[in-house]
Amino acid sequence: MDKIDRSLLQQLQKDATLSVAQLAETVNLSPTPCWKRIKRLEEQGYITHRVALVNPAKVGLGVSVFVHIKTRFHNSEWLESFGKVVSGYPEIAECYRMSGEYDYLLRVVVKDIQSFDRFYKELVNKVDGLTDVTSSLAMEQIKYTTALPL
Repeated sequence: MDKIDRSLLQQLQKDATLSVAQLAETVNLSPTPCWKRIKRLEEQGYITHRVALVNPAKVGLGVSVFVHIKTRFHNSEWLESFGKVVSGYPEIAECYRMSGEYDYLLRVVVKDIQSFDRFYKELVNKVDGLTDVTSSLAMEQIKYTTALPL
């Protein structure tokens, strides 16, 4: 990973629709070596996906809820089962196993509070061993980025 690779990653994080010719120009390479670098970055796992970011409010999903979860189970079987349950919910945009007071943090994206309430009731009935589930509604999104600080 050199300076050119980092620059390519920065450019792709800003706009993955740039052509190889446009990317090559920004990093002072010809298109073929630029394309080879991008392919290598993909093969080595630096680039995992190229996606379009969708405005949640425009598609009727303007409510983000952060859900903190405590559980009494911490074994690998429970974690595997929990992971499968979480992966089955499209409303769960992110899930993290945490250190500190709570064991897991979810970011849930829904249409409205009623939709979240339905999701919440289903989740707590489906997952065994939850001892505390606390939810916080995001009032305003002040910063959001998918770009890593390279």
